[in-house]
Amino acid sequence: MMAENKPPKASGLLRSSAVVAVMTLLSRVLGLARDIVIAAMVGATANADAFFVAFKIPNFLRRLFAEGAFSQAFVPVLAEYREKGSLATVQHLVDRVAGVLGGVLLLVTTLAVIGAPVVATIFAPGFYNDAAKFALTADMIRITFPYLFLISMTGFAGAILNSYGRFAIPAFTPVLLNVCLIGAALWISPLMTEPAVGLAWGVLLAGFCQLVFQLPFLKRIHLLPRPRWHWRDEGVQKIIGLMIPALFGVSVSQINLLLDTVIASFLPTGSVSWLYYSDRLVELPLGVFAIAIGTVILPSLSRHNIGSDEKSFSATLDWAMRAVLILGVPAAVALFILAEPVLITLFQYGELSMRDVAMATFSLRAYTLGLLAFMLIKVLAPGYFAQQDTKTPVKIGVVAMAANMVLNLLFAIPLHHYFQLGHVGLALATAGSASLNAGLLFAGLRRSGTYQPRPGWLAYSLRLGCATAAMAAVLVLLLARVPAWDALTALARAYEMALLCFAGLLAYIVTLGALGVRLRHFRGQTTKL
Repeated sequence: MMAENKPPKASGLLRSSAVVAVMTLLSRVLGLARDIVIAAMVGATANADAFFVAFKIPNFLRRLFAEGAFSQAFVPVLAEYREKGSLATVQHLVDRVAGVLGGVLLLVTTLAVIGAPVVATIFAPGFYNDAAKFALTADMIRITFPYLFLISMTGFAGAILNSYGRFAIPAFTPVLLNVCLIGAALWISPLMTEPAVGLAWGVLLAGFCQLVFQLPFLKRIHLLPRPRWHWRDEGVQKIIGLMIPALFGVSVSQINLLLDTVIASFLPTGSVSWLYYSDRLVELPLGVFAIAIGTVILPSLSRHNIGSDEKSFSATLDWAMRAVLILGVPAAVALFILAEPVLITLFQYGELSMRDVAMATFSLRAYTLGLLAFMLIKVLAPGYFAQQDTKTPVKIGVVAMAANMVLNLLFAIPLHHYFQLGHVGLALATAGSASLNAGLLFAGLRRSGTYQPRPGWLAYSLRLGCATAAMAAVLVLLLARVPAWDALTALARAYEMALLCFAGLLAYIVTLGALGVRLRHFRGQTTKL
């Protein structure tokens, strides 16, 4: 049977977002379990810093390809081929993109493995003066860097499946990364002289598993790639033209986080790990909510753009922003209030000390100040890329990148010298530049007329603010019941945290309900509030 060429109806946006969110939640929960195991095993030591740098490089590129620039460039072109051509035409495009993308990535991976010390110097120059730490980082980069090729091809497969409405499979795939890393931590690392090296092998294994997992589903829709090198293919050239600037434009926040790692390599030992643990908690609501919504709306926006349906295009963006706000605002506030107890509950075991928790708490609270901006970027950027406009986000990205570097100099260095909290300055700078990025993306969509707010935003904002305030009050009151979280057993910590989360969520939902907000308001692509 040929693959269906009918796009999902707009009324399926909420359902598709929920499917992706549930799968992503499963992945993030397992990701937390993975980080709990890693924290207990390596804590925030020099070897932990080395592993996190070696892991962050391909993981950063995963975000570019699996969730960012490649998908943003490829999906609109694939939608255009679907609308204007046959399945054979789409297969022709898929084969040539697979050949070119795979060939380029193999070359980059080979060069990086050969020149691992150079890569380590670029991404963690502060490690250079510590010979053992630098050598371990380079060794683990040789193991983890091939993950770039594997996960990028996985992202390519996932983009195809998403375009055909198969959202669940790509959303579930990251679960395999966490399963492999947990398995590596429990069974491979104990066999190694340096346990962190076992984790690096787990990353590589995960890449193979994730790619192989998606292939049968591509075959089911008759779009299993047969790689062909054809650099000058019209579709390939169009994707490349969109992707090169998009690599920068859509991923400014991730590039800023990577720059944080570079600067943190010059800060006291543990700084990279503190930023990693706090960033992982920020990634939970970002991945579950914003990336899920952004993934679902891109194919829909692309179809509206091809059909010149400006009203539906704007309504889809409006729906996405309201959905992000109703989930993101309480998540950011709750994470700010519960930063320390969450970190203690999840990570303060084994090698991770209370000082490490305290340092990570500061950076986590700094990151939460930009969480809403991180989330909005994920749904605002598709508004440009669906129109195959990559120049505007690049210009905005340049401004945000420059702002991040200036803020790094203003915040990180003074804090490091005077308060020994340089990593907090890095987190604050990242949050500030993300807010600027989101604000400029929004202003551009409004200025061009692409996005026209639907009625009811003032009432919606007031209801959201009241519900969030009620949740915050409940959390603060209940938090006072436990003066010393680190004195509790693991089971007691889990119980108290579950109670806090349940009570806060209940207060938020009840207040929203009392103010007239209902789930039906978010069905389809409009929000009737």
